[in-house]
Amino acid sequence: MEDRTLAPGTRALVVFCASLALLAAGCAEQGDTGTSSPAKDTGNPVSTPTASRPVPSGGKGSKDPDDINGDGHRDLLLAVPSRGQNADGRTGVVFGSAKGLDPSTHAVYDYAPGTVVTADLDGDGYPDFITVITEKVPEEESESGWYTDRRRPVVNWGGPSGPKAGGEATRIEIPEGGPGVDLTDPERGDFDGDGHHDIAALRQDGSVVLLYGPFTRSGAAARTDTRPGKGSRLVADDIEPSGKARATGLLVHEGDDGEQTGGVLYPARAGSGLSRSPVELRDGNATAFGDYDGDGVRDLAIGDNGSSNNEPGASVEKPEWDSSLAVYPGKGGDPVTHKIPRSDNSYYGPGGYTSADPDGDGKDGILVATDDNALLIEGEKRTKILREGPPRAKGKKTPARWRHARPYAAADFDADGKEELVMNWGAGTLFGLYGDQPSHWWITDGTTARDKTAFTTTAFRGRG
Repeated sequence: MEDRTLAPGTRALVVFCASLALLAAGCAEQGDTGTSSPAKDTGNPVSTPTASRPVPSGGKGSKDPDDINGDGHRDLLLAVPSRGQNADGRTGVVFGSAKGLDPSTHAVYDYAPGTVVTADLDGDGYPDFITVITEKVPEEESESGWYTDRRRPVVNWGGPSGPKAGGEATRIEIPEGGPGVDLTDPERGDFDGDGHHDIAALRQDGSVVLLYGPFTRSGAAARTDTRPGKGSRLVADDIEPSGKARATGLLVHEGDDGEQTGGVLYPARAGSGLSRSPVELRDGNATAFGDYDGDGVRDLAIGDNGSSNNEPGASVEKPEWDSSLAVYPGKGGDPVTHKIPRSDNSYYGPGGYTSADPDGDGKDGILVATDDNALLIEGEKRTKILREGPPRAKGKKTPARWRHARPYAAADFDADGKEELVMNWGAGTLFGLYGDQPSHWWITDGTTARDKTAFTTTAFRGRG
């Protein structure tokens, strides 16, 4: 049997700041003395804890894939930026409590933001960290000694304190018989609705590999399946945090060069896995799953995220799809289209969509970023949510159009039945154009002007 444990030199996980200084003041590498400054003019001061608490351990486990330490309280994964050329950021975790998120209790992991997927693959009640690594392997048909890159997912197993610092990652077993050896873009889900967490990932030809849980500690799935496609990105419906079994659908999105592109939806089917009859979707680079009509069935929103391809000869968006989103009902039928406010001076635009239920009525709204605020769309109702970064940051004046925070996520962190909204903001063009390098975070009290908490993150000193 193949040894699926990575060699010590290729460990995927490092936990920084074991003594944990402050997330609000930055979790700095040795020799890096980062500082933070609170956001201003929001009416809600940014919390700056003066001490860091150790990560709570000893949780008995839960069914929530975002309860990293299994103590029954949902946690928040976020990006911690790095300074320096060609420097990847890292992934931070703000741990939850009975009162909601606690910024003074946190950990930072040596993963670039956007590469981490959390899911309880082995069913022990503690989410595992799934990432994709690149290995150098000899080219099979070459005598020159050249090496080629192989990309494949690995898992760091979770526990009562989260993944173990210095723990060795395990390769996830890839089914044979497909094109190539790479497997990228993992997404979590429960695609057959049996309560076990599953993984979907892309092969080199854009087809989808489905890996159904529970997994063994050697990295083998309980069973596997495939779906055809020409995807470059996967988007899966959320796993139910309460642990209630709910089959999750999967969107296979086509690649793009800035222009809006479409994809196909494989609807969820409890007991048997994803449907084999995909639904063709309109173009749109922003997507979200939720129950937008309150009928108890999950729907899909897809639409314009504001980006475009302005190169000569590039395709343009259809007028009826520009600055709009469409909701595809889970029970079938024609999609319902909603317009999104947008100004003429936007190039790369506000970003993706987030489903949110801030009033706890069981009916989701769609939280989108516009050019001057975040907007919660609930049928015909529109609610603006505004948070702003400081007028000056990094020694420079912040342009007014780039002070607005953007929506990042929504979840019920304090278990009151109502979801809080997570907003973020960062200084400079990387955030202004693309939403990268956020440094300021707000956990709102629903759609009100009040915050449950707010904090800042300071960049690591990057390598390179």
